[in-house]
Amino acid sequence: MDFRILKKDRDTNARTGILKLPHGEISTPVFMPVGTTASVKGIHQRELSDEIDIPVILSNTYHLYLRPGVDIISGAGGLHRFMNWSRPILTDSGGYQVFSLAENRKIGEEGAMFQSHIDGSRHLFTPENVIDIQRKIGGDIIMAFDECTPYPCDYAYAESSMELTHRWLDRGISYFRSTESLYGFEQSLFPVIQGSIYPDLRKKSAEKIADTGMEGNAIGGLSVGEPEEEMYTMIDLVTGILPEKNPRYLMGVGTPVNILEAIAMGIDMFDCVIPTRNGRNGMLFTAEGVINIKNEQWKDDYSPVDPGGFTFVDTQYSRAYLRHLIISKEILGAQIASIHNLGFYIWLMAESRRQIEAGTFRNWKQEITKKLLSRL
Repeated sequence: MDFRILKKDRDTNARTGILKLPHGEISTPVFMPVGTTASVKGIHQRELSDEIDIPVILSNTYHLYLRPGVDIISGAGGLHRFMNWSRPILTDSGGYQVFSLAENRKIGEEGAMFQSHIDGSRHLFTPENVIDIQRKIGGDIIMAFDECTPYPCDYAYAESSMELTHRWLDRGISYFRSTESLYGFEQSLFPVIQGSIYPDLRKKSAEKIADTGMEGNAIGGLSVGEPEEEMYTMIDLVTGILPEKNPRYLMGVGTPVNILEAIAMGIDMFDCVIPTRNGRNGMLFTAEGVINIKNEQWKDDYSPVDPGGFTFVDTQYSRAYLRHLIISKEILGAQIASIHNLGFYIWLMAESRRQIEAGTFRNWKQEITKKLLSRL
């Protein structure tokens, strides 16, 4: 992996860069659609690459481990070949999914014991075997195993959890360095900052992660229910500690406005289910505001889904037609809306990079944020 900063914004901490990975180059800031089970829900790989121009996707270790299983994926030669995707892939460690199984998991020094949401079978994730699993899956970037704390979370638990994450990290890095990639290319391991919403814990965790000297770093445990201002405070704090020369990945965030605010703080990489999940439910993002396509006002609106034309769907289908599909629960409606929203997110990243390069990012962000917060 190689990361090079191209331009720093003069008014904020935003920056553009090039992230070189075994399966391609990525311009940053970048948004990664979530392909949880080796599929961005409802969208063909051809549309992802050719129509929307998605540069990288995220897949989920927990879900792929349970189904179809890592032996099936490794038998195909890794996830890229299994799902016929030639561009970069990032895999998360499964820590967030284990966190979400609060009633069906037990966390200890060795790792996290959990019950499958599919069949109730019991499994153990450790810092070491999560590396093995991600080696077999074969992502370009893999994540260290961490515990994601809930919100709200008292200080004592947040501190204990963070310290456990740090001990797991030491084990994970040691094991990562003692093992090899399986498919002829090098993988990069990112550690994860935790510490809930407590500044001293976040500072301590960021310093620990920075000291590991890994090629990139991630910020976890945010966007789990805390107020946005708390989230922004934590992001701003840790980006001031993390090495400038390495890419910074904010996990699970978020709305277009969340992403723009984080870009201004120096974040380079994002992922979230919002564009596809909200699209399936009829919420469309546009540069002029948010559209609930289910609303009656669109039933005879034959104008394009979005006059901005972020993807091919915006020139081929009308708002009236998309509303009809969504109201009728047609699969095509969910697909068109998802493609549109992902196209919008990719446009937002490209426009952010363009504004940073031009030195106009701060003023542009202020203006477009007002529009993004409005409902049409």
